[in-house]
Amino acid sequence: MHTPSMPSHDQCEQARLARDARFDGLFFTAVRSTGIYCRPVCPAPPPRPRNVSYYPSAAAATAAGYRPCLRCRPELSPDDANLLQDHTLHRALTLLNEGILQDQSAAALATEMGLSARQLQRLFVARLGATPAQLHSTRRLLLAKQLLTETALPVTQIALAAGFNSLRRFNSAFLQGCGMPPSALRRQRGAVNGGEPVLRLAYRPPLDFNAMLAFLRRRSLPGIECINEDSYQRVIVANGSASLIRVTADPKRPELRLQLGTTDPRAIPAIVARVRRVFDLDADLRTVHASLEHEPLLARGIAERPGLRIPGGWDGFEVAARAVLGQQVSVAAATTLARRLVDRFGEHLPGMPEDLDRQFPAPATLVEAPLELIGLPRTRAATLRAVARACAEGRLDFSRAQTLEHFVQQATALPGIGPWTAHYMALRAMGMPDAFPAGDLVLQQVLGEGTRLSEKQTEARSQAWRPWRAYAVLHLWHLSAEPTKES
Repeated sequence: MHTPSMPSHDQCEQARLARDARFDGLFFTAVRSTGIYCRPVCPAPPPRPRNVSYYPSAAAATAAGYRPCLRCRPELSPDDANLLQDHTLHRALTLLNEGILQDQSAAALATEMGLSARQLQRLFVARLGATPAQLHSTRRLLLAKQLLTETALPVTQIALAAGFNSLRRFNSAFLQGCGMPPSALRRQRGAVNGGEPVLRLAYRPPLDFNAMLAFLRRRSLPGIECINEDSYQRVIVANGSASLIRVTADPKRPELRLQLGTTDPRAIPAIVARVRRVFDLDADLRTVHASLEHEPLLARGIAERPGLRIPGGWDGFEVAARAVLGQQVSVAAATTLARRLVDRFGEHLPGMPEDLDRQFPAPATLVEAPLELIGLPRTRAATLRAVARACAEGRLDFSRAQTLEHFVQQATALPGIGPWTAHYMALRAMGMPDAFPAGDLVLQQVLGEGTRLSEKQTEARSQAWRPWRAYAVLHLWHLSAEPTKES
C-alpha cells in the first residue's frame, strides 16, 4: 500500500531490512502470517517480503485487522512531521490531538474544519489509511499499551489517561485492538518498579540533546525550571495540581525518558504532547536537511550539528512574554527581566520543592500589572500588557491548528509587536517549521558573511528553504557568535 504521505514500496522494503531508525513512524510493516504490525526498527527476524504489507499509520494497520507488536512497540513511534505541509490535514490532526473526538463526533470535527464529514473522511483515508475515529481510537489504545507496559499505574487510572470513563469499555476496546485484555499484557510484561511513572519517548535520529539543553538552559527561569548538563526539570500545573517532570536522554536508544511525577492520569496525553513539542521529537531531519543543504552555509551548519531541532517553550504565553521582554536586548538581559517578572507576579505553588515552586504569571495577572517596576521601559510594558489582554480575551492563541500567516497577522495587530517578535513566538511557542524572523540581526549578519543584509534581502534569501525555515534559523544562530537579541 502506498500513499503520498509515506515512502515508496522499495524505500519501505530497504528501510525495513536495514532497521533504519530514520524511517520510524513514516510507515508500519504488517505481517500477514502473524497478524501483527511493527515499526521499521523491529528487532524480530524479518519476515518474507510476500507476507509483508506497508501502511502509512498504526491506525491503518489496526483497521486492516492487525494488532501491535509487543517487541518493537508501535506506540513508541514518532509522528510523521511531513504531514505539517498539508495544512488542512495538519489542522485536523491538531484538533484531534487536542481531544476534540473525546466528547464529540467526527462530524463535529468536520464542521470545525469547514468540510463535510465525507470530505474529511476521504482526506484521512487517502493520507493516513484510516478515518478520524479510527485514528483517535488507535492512539488511545497505544497510549494505554505504553502505560501498561512501562508504569505501575492501576488499570483504572490508565483507562482514564486513555480517555475511557468506563473500565468495562476500556477492557473491551483493548481486547479487540490488541488481542488480549489489559491484565494479560501486564502479566506478560512482568513487574514494573513502582514510584513515579517514567515513559519512553522515541524520535528519529539524530537529536542534539546537549545543544537543546544548552539553548533552554540559557533561558531557564529559577523556581520554574532546573536545566543541567543532562536533564530538563520543570514544575507544571495540570488539571489544577502542581507536579514535577524530568526529561533525560536514553544513552543506548533514540529515546528520551519522561519522569511524570505525581500527575493526574487524565493529564498524561497533554503532558507527553508538550514534551514532544518542546524537544521537537517528531521532526524528520532527513527531509528537512534535503531542503536546506543546497545552501552552502546551511550545509556547513548541518555537517557541524546534524541533530539541531526547534527548541520549544512549555507555554505559549510564557514564550510570548519572553519575546516581548527580549525586544532589542540580549538573551541575558531578557532572562533577567523574566526572572524579575516571575519573582514579582508569579504564583507560589504550595507543597513543591523550594527551588521549583513557582508558576509563570497568567495573562489575566499582567493585564493591569505595573510592569515598569521590574525595569521595563514604558512602551515595552504597554506591549506586554496588550499581549496579556489579547491572550486573556482569546484574541491571540497558540494553537498549532492555525496557519503561520494567520498567527503573524493576529500578533502584529497588537501594539509593539512586529514581524520579528511574531515569528519568534511562532517558532518557539508553536514549533511552526516555517517561522522565520527575517528582522533578526544575527541572521542578517551571518547570511551577509561580513555585510549585513536588509530584512527584505534576508526574507528573499529564505524562500528557497520553505517550508523548513525555522530549522535554517537554528543552524544560522549556531553558526554565529552569541546572539545579541532574544534569539
